[in-house]
Amino acid sequence: MITQVTVTDVWKSFDGGRIEVLKGVSLEVRQGEVIALCGTSGCGKSTLLNVISGLEEVDRGLVRVAGRDVVEESTRVDLLRKHIGYVFQLHHLMPDLTLAENCLLPVIAAGGGKQQGWERLRELAAATGVSHRLGQRVRELSGGERQRGALVRSLMNDPQVLLCDEPTGALDESNREKVFELLLELVRERGRTMILATHDMELARRCDRRLRMRDGTIEGEDR
Repeated sequence: MITQVTVTDVWKSFDGGRIEVLKGVSLEVRQGEVIALCGTSGCGKSTLLNVISGLEEVDRGLVRVAGRDVVEESTRVDLLRKHIGYVFQLHHLMPDLTLAENCLLPVIAAGGGKQQGWERLRELAAATGVSHRLGQRVRELSGGERQRGALVRSLMNDPQVLLCDEPTGALDESNREKVFELLLELVRERGRTMILATHDMELARRCDRRLRMRDGTIEGEDR
């Protein structure tokens, strides 16, 4: 099985090194795996996702995604455009653009064609139940619709690795279940890799593995 993500002895601090957030973290995630990062707020889950995506540079250690070292800025940008999808807790959509315009931005950034982008958008919008909302501005959408839209946007370039930072944390129980089901379905049917940061153990138990984080380290694993 192909290893999609490798993190080796990664350290990350902030405020000039005074606040250590990741302390020698190592992990491997194989193609098609769905992994949950579990732990309380402040344990390092979000920072770990950010260094895997290249949004944050590590102080020391190695991060490899899709066989490439996440070191050079050009590599990080290329991975984010073409190989990594990111779903945030707060959708991070542009409120004055339509949902369609938001979702097509990754395709444009990666240099994809408009027709191909629309075909992909229609497919994903139908799968997530937001086809009828594509022409609406994001500020006019409900919370559940915005998060489904964020999911569509993250999958537009068919990324090999999907990173999700508490993607259902801002939703009510009904929408939380629906969005998570969509995540699992879309990732598993395409054989993609997903790393999910969550404090919700009910969601975490439905993943292939659960990595328990505490104080910037991975202290154990459950299957």
